[in-house]
Parts: sequence; C-alpha cells; structure tokens
Amino acid sequence: MDHKFVEKASGAIADKYRLQILLALSQKGTLNNSDIQEMTGLSQPCVSHHVKTLIDSGLVSSHKEGRNQNLSLNKDGLKDLSGFLDKLT
Repeated sequence: MDHKFVEKASGAIADKYRLQILLALSQKGTLNNSDIQEMTGLSQPCVSHHVKTLIDSGLVSSHKEGRNQNLSLNKDGLKDLSGFLDKLT
C-alpha cells in the first residue's frame, strides 16, 4: 500500500465540503464545477481548490467536455482507501 496515497486521500476526505462533494458524486454519478458551486454555495476559486484536491488525492476522476470539467468517483482509488482502512480493524 502506498502510504503517500493514503495520506492524500485521508486528507481529502477530512474537509466537510470535499466530503459533501464525494457523497453527491456517489448519488449523482457526475458533477461539474457549477453543480458543486450551486450545491455548496462556495466561490468558483474555492470550488476549484477543493476539486483539485480531490483529483490529486486519486478519489475523483475528471474529464473535460468543452469548457466543462466533469467529475466522477474513481472507484479504484476508493477501493484502495477502503482496503487500507479495513486493515486497521
């Protein structure tokens, strides 16, 4: 297990807005930055910061469609984090 991945992923979910984004992605499948801004009430630069943190952590995947950045859960990253947490019990 890559400890650096676990460190980034656990740090990413330690924020209430990023956790809210992850939960919304699990329910809706995909979101873009505008959806997140509307859902959280955060400014565009703040949303961009949280999205970048989630992508860098490996928990969220992104693909561009025109000017929009569509986000989805990275199932492999979530499974890796889950596997690490399971080892703690």
